Amino acid sequence: MVVVFVKLGLIGAHAVFAVYPLLVAALAGPVLGEYVGWRRGVAILVGLAGVLVILRPGFQVFSPWALVALIAALMFAVYGLLTRLVASVDGAETSFFWTGVAAAGGLTLVAPFFWTPITEPLDMALMGVLCLTAILGHFVLIKAYSLAEAGVIQPFSYFQLVFIGIIGYSLFGERPDGWTLAGAGIILSAGLYALIREARISRKPLPIVPPGPAPEGS
Repeated sequence: MVVVFVKLGLIGAHAVFAVYPLLVAALAGPVLGEYVGWRRGVAILVGLAGVLVILRPGFQVFSPWALVALIAALMFAVYGLLTRLVASVDGAETSFFWTGVAAAGGLTLVAPFFWTPITEPLDMALMGVLCLTAILGHFVLIKAYSLAEAGVIQPFSYFQLVFIGIIGYSLFGERPDGWTLAGAGIILSAGLYALIREARISRKPLPIVPPGPAPEGS
């Protein structure tokens, strides 16, 4: 995703990456056994249609880097599902620890070939902030997976697209084209619908089962 940020910009990359909550909802059934109703299924299809609007397959403006962002979204969705899967066995601290160990091991093998020294104090400070926010964000996400179903948590991720839009426009002067905005709007609408739908279901009272007849002789 870091390379995609450079190629597509923050807003363009996250517009495609924002489909990962819908991928989580789609895979929650076969992987976690969580029920996915037809309304959520329609929301998933609408969100994927939004991705196609952004990708514009068959048009000359199509960028293969958008497919890289889509693959990253799928991988992050699988990561979320696996985190939810082990939440019943391991605590958030355990999952967080092993996630960090695996990431550090993988980067140690790759980083020497792409190492760039950081000499500017401002860059060092920004990297420090990046590390702290990444650590906090991952821990909170893992903790959330241990408290609620994946399909309930993921729709909140769509607010990330809003924050990225503000940051990309205000700090980097990014101005996405109309197709990207339209596709992002479709994805965001589908995700918010799934979120509202889950909230309504969770507020429904459970059916009251009348007590059966008392056993004879009691």
